[in-house]
Amino acid sequence: MSRRHHRRRGLDAGGQTTLLVLGFFLVAVLLIGVVVDASAAYLQRQSLNALADGAALAAADGVQGEQVYAGGLGEYAEIDPVVAESYVRRYLADSGAGQRFPGLRWAVEHTGTSVTVRLAAPLDLPIPPPGSADTALITGSASAVVIVR
Repeated sequence: MSRRHHRRRGLDAGGQTTLLVLGFFLVAVLLIGVVVDASAAYLQRQSLNALADGAALAAADGVQGEQVYAGGLGEYAEIDPVVAESYVRRYLADSGAGQRFPGLRWAVEHTGTSVTVRLAAPLDLPIPPPGSADTALITGSASAVVIVR
């Protein structure tokens, strides 16, 4: 082989190496974006779960007073849905949840003896993926029941 042939082969490999390095760089940037967004979503979900937990405990304070005095409690105390919802509303207002989570939505579900609080709030993604939405809806929930012993 001549010297000229060796040089040409070396230049071709240098161009391929540059493309390979650029490709790895793009993959690394995309992975960093995914990890940052996933971490932000996880942290917001944990915060919403903690907030929902406090709201569910506040709602569980809505035990029907009439039941306690008229017939006793039995094994599980009945929760008044109207009182439970008002307790959740007050808890969320007092905790400043609306300021911490702009766009917060909440719902209270009850089955008589248990109450579940579901929260949802949008999250502005720190590094939104190209071609997708800049926000994601994150949810959290918690349940409470009053067991009488």
